[in-house]
Amino acid sequence: MKNKTVLVTGAAGFIGSHLTEHLVKLGAKTRALVRYSSTGTAGWLDQSPVRNDIEVCLGDVRDPDSLQKAMKGADVVFHLAALIGIPYSYEAPLSYVRTNVEGTLNVLQAARELGVSRVIQTSTSEVYGNAPEFPITELTPLRGQSPYSASKISSDQLAYSYFCSFKLPVVILRPFNTYGPRQSARAVIPTIISQALTQNEIRLGNLTATRDLTYVSDTCDGFVKAAESASAPGEVIQLGTGRDVSVAFLAETVLKILGKKLPVVCSEDRVRPEASEIDRLLSSPEKANAMLGWKPTIAIEEGLAKVVEWMRPNIGAYRADKYVV
Repeated sequence: MKNKTVLVTGAAGFIGSHLTEHLVKLGAKTRALVRYSSTGTAGWLDQSPVRNDIEVCLGDVRDPDSLQKAMKGADVVFHLAALIGIPYSYEAPLSYVRTNVEGTLNVLQAARELGVSRVIQTSTSEVYGNAPEFPITELTPLRGQSPYSASKISSDQLAYSYFCSFKLPVVILRPFNTYGPRQSARAVIPTIISQALTQNEIRLGNLTATRDLTYVSDTCDGFVKAAESASAPGEVIQLGTGRDVSVAFLAETVLKILGKKLPVVCSEDRVRPEASEIDRLLSSPEKANAMLGWKPTIAIEEGLAKVVEWMRPNIGAYRADKYVV
């Protein structure tokens, strides 16, 4: 990545801000596409120690003109911009189509017209739904069990179509439940920690569901390796640990780290519709290891301790008493 010009869409968010900082540290000339707001904020990048080394471009992936301007001259595009909250996709499905599907189409078309040498399309393990067998591999059938996951399946297929139809060098990277500092309360781990720090009980949805959780620095390393690999274009590659843990285990481990004893209860308003719930996500990291030389390095217990340490002084950014969709 050294001296390459790179663009990160969705750079103000959780994974995007970490990846942007990681690219700066690797010596890349780093641009961050940040959705415009009247406050001019760059999200988490405003607090970054390398903020002065990042070129922030205000725009929107739904707007081809601002996207083209930000992408001009870029060697690599890391496309992370997306609407991600699953519960909110039940309320506003069209917004997911416009951002996740049309936005991805705009990224692909701009990259094609500008001759970008590599596009990393960010997928999600949610596209598998309730898989028929485990571990899940890149060949497991896709099942859109929420409007969010359906929109991501659509954007992945668009990316693959641009590889097949126009020889655009696209890699579809499929992280399994990334977690770490800066993650929003829409995700289960910051939900657990924020409640454990401030409330008298922890209220969650399905306690028996299991997830394969990857710490954000490992995910960022996978993005870079996918951008550097000569054999990756046209491929779907999962990033996961090959270990799944239950939501109940996460709550128990966080309480152990904090030295607290609190009741953990299932709250019906946090449970997904029955046919939309995904009971288990467990990856097979074999392809990422073989093709990219990628292996996760941070175990879930160590990663949770890191997030707890970060959230203590940043608890004001969370509303633990509210269910954030």
